[in-house]
Amino acid sequence: MTKKVIVFLAEGFEEVEAVTPIDYLRRAGIEVSIAALGKSLNARGSHDIQIVTDTCMDSLLGEGKLKPEFWDGVIVPGGLPGADNLAQSKALGDFLLAMAEAGKLVSAICAAPARVLAPLGILEGKNFTCFPGEEAKVPATAIWKEDRVVVDGNIISSRSAGSAGEFSCAIISWFLGEAEGKKLASRVLLACDSL
Repeated sequence: MTKKVIVFLAEGFEEVEAVTPIDYLRRAGIEVSIAALGKSLNARGSHDIQIVTDTCMDSLLGEGKLKPEFWDGVIVPGGLPGADNLAQSKALGDFLLAMAEAGKLVSAICAAPARVLAPLGILEGKNFTCFPGEEAKVPATAIWKEDRVVVDGNIISSRSAGSAGEFSCAIISWFLGEAEGKKLASRVLLACDSL
């Protein structure tokens, strides 16, 4: 059965951290939906690149599809003010908590682990990584690691745009097995020791 992942974008998202997982996961045969916050299908990144998404938060809520039974995983890109904008969405926060509690994959990169996941308590007792310096915002109940990608159960975190490829391959490995993650890394010529 095809795995289904949703990526949420808010104004000011980091483009590389959003597009790399979308691209790599689709190459690996994982179904990826892109959702913008609010009512619009447009999201503008922190470097002024605009993405037209597949759906939006209002549509997902209206269709009753913001529930773990519709998704196998969720990806939360960083970037500023994108991560802060995502963190302000109660609907997204409720969804992320429900996904984590259901054992579904919750993945975040750059500022998003610290600014989106940590305030929800999702990182409590978990190993994680994030953009350097952002770990200071995370309660001491979470265990910060300097690794480029950290997998702890159903939580995957990564450091920055520069680790977006490794982050994406770790997500593929989580769903499809390490061999598939390495296979995709090889196909895109990604030098990746963490897989």
